[in-house]
Amino acid sequence: MTRLLGKTLGLLVLVVLIITSCSSGGGSSGQSAIELTDQLGRVVKLDKMPQRIISLAPQNTEILFALGLGDKVVGVTTYCNFPPEAQEKPKIGGFSTVDVEKVVSLSPDLVVAALIHEKETISQLESHGLKVLALAPKTLSEVTQAIELVGKATGTETQARRAVEDMETRMATVARLVAGLSAEGRPRVFYVVWHDPLMTAGGDTTQSELIDLAGGRNIFDDLSKYPTVDLEALLERQPQVIIAGSGHGSAQNSPLEWAKSEPRLKNTEALIQNRVFGIDADIVSRAGPRIVDGLEEMLRLIHPELAAKLKD
Repeated sequence: MTRLLGKTLGLLVLVVLIITSCSSGGGSSGQSAIELTDQLGRVVKLDKMPQRIISLAPQNTEILFALGLGDKVVGVTTYCNFPPEAQEKPKIGGFSTVDVEKVVSLSPDLVVAALIHEKETISQLESHGLKVLALAPKTLSEVTQAIELVGKATGTETQARRAVEDMETRMATVARLVAGLSAEGRPRVFYVVWHDPLMTAGGDTTQSELIDLAGGRNIFDDLSKYPTVDLEALLERQPQVIIAGSGHGSAQNSPLEWAKSEPRLKNTEALIQNRVFGIDADIVSRAGPRIVDGLEEMLRLIHPELAAKLKD
């Protein structure tokens, strides 16, 4: 009996040692490394859950705060103005003029970058041993992917999934409302990025996608990015709705004021029908959670009769 008891105790000790060895991860802290592929196709390895995060773009800042990570954000750009508390964070320079030394001095364990930082800034930051996750969404579906990516990198997968589900539900509602429109029922829309020189949004931009999803037709969807166009080309395409981005710093509503007062536009259907509107440029250009606000606002401007059903 004593011999049997001794064997049993020995076996239990062996099992405990095996379990302890497996759970300790061979002497690690127990925190598994996180490996992600960001939206520039770069493999990013994080040794621990980020506690000090820097954002290099306004849309990234909005994503971080939407996921409840505001207290972990230790640096933002001078253009990061939403939510309001983001403006209280230390500044690391502009969107395209990042102060690398300032970023390094803040000792972040994660820097969330954008496409504009691909050529120089990311490599400079990584040369200092910093971990950089790049977000580069170009479509609404890629915006939701970016949110989920940040969720995985920061341990906020649940918050990210909820945010994405809310966005997808709202996008599906707009899609349902415009589904029955005929080609003729989709008005020709001109989006004013700037008025001097006259710049618009081409077919591969966020603004153009929002116009399309909201039941309109971007009259310059055959162009790319943000081209300069002449007034004669605009008049030839006869806009039925003109939407001007507003909130450009000190310029504020200048594009909208131009659209309403330019005498050569007075015979367009947009002016005749009094369908010239302003829209917050941030919610239709920043690839973050508020992009759905931009979509719903586009619907209100292009199809107010359908937008009235949004709360139904």
